[in-house]
Amino acid sequence: MKPMNTMRAITLLLGLAVGSTLAQGATDTTAQPDPQPVQIQQIRNATAKINYAGKTFLLDPLLAKKGEYPGFPGTFHSERRNPLVDLPMPVTEVMKGVDAVIVSHTHLDHWDGGHHNFIPKDIPLFVQHAADAKLIRDQGFKDVRILEEDTVFEGVHLTKTGGQHGSDQMFSNHQVAALLEQAMGIVFQAPGAKTVYVVGDTIWRTEVDQTLAKFKPEVIVLNAGDARLVGFTGSIIMGKDDVLHAVQAAPNATIIASHMEAINHMTLSRKELRDFVKQHGIQERIRIPADGETMKF
Repeated sequence: MKPMNTMRAITLLLGLAVGSTLAQGATDTTAQPDPQPVQIQQIRNATAKINYAGKTFLLDPLLAKKGEYPGFPGTFHSERRNPLVDLPMPVTEVMKGVDAVIVSHTHLDHWDGGHHNFIPKDIPLFVQHAADAKLIRDQGFKDVRILEEDTVFEGVHLTKTGGQHGSDQMFSNHQVAALLEQAMGIVFQAPGAKTVYVVGDTIWRTEVDQTLAKFKPEVIVLNAGDARLVGFTGSIIMGKDDVLHAVQAAPNATIIASHMEAINHMTLSRKELRDFVKQHGIQERIRIPADGETMKF
């Protein structure tokens, strides 16, 4: 082969190799799912609308008017009627576009669907176990599903997570334990979407650490109102120290503080939490939404 022909051959081979690499790179890029924005709207208390991978979930709906229910007996400020505040919008607006409902547990401040007709009886509704499923079916709801370790709803992976709705001291009292009952958390996953972990009504437990380690969520919703029972030390959900703990335990996550200022036994205000967050210099990591506020991730 003449020298010029040799050079041309080498150039041709290099061109083919580069073209193949570029084509492979283009294929790999195309194969990646398009980023899907996550939108979370704080409604009131633990009630939120979560738009995830094109589906809208209504979490823990408490849809009553202000003061419709008595305060919870045996809890702080039980003389106050619940909810303490009105919804920030009409119920019709809350229900608009909802594809499914998730009920972390059936305490009245997380589920009052049996007291009104705002929620369609045929909407898909996810619960933590058979007892909650029976209660809600007995209220006339027809499509009640028990959330498993990995449930898929129209492309969205929903994983039930654990915790404990109060301290070991509280759960050593059988009557108190029966009142507190179980509650679940939920992890949301879908291709191209940030992983969201709704921790639920729990204190900080090993189950929370295990969930953080396994799923590495980028958005964490903490029920942070520091709810208290009369006669017991400690909270039945998380508080401001747990918000700081979450920042340290999940350094790549944004923390949303929910479940505040709407139920009689909440003891942590948004203002107090904002002051605490500022004191610790973690403002960039924490969102403390007002009722009705929408956040995008």
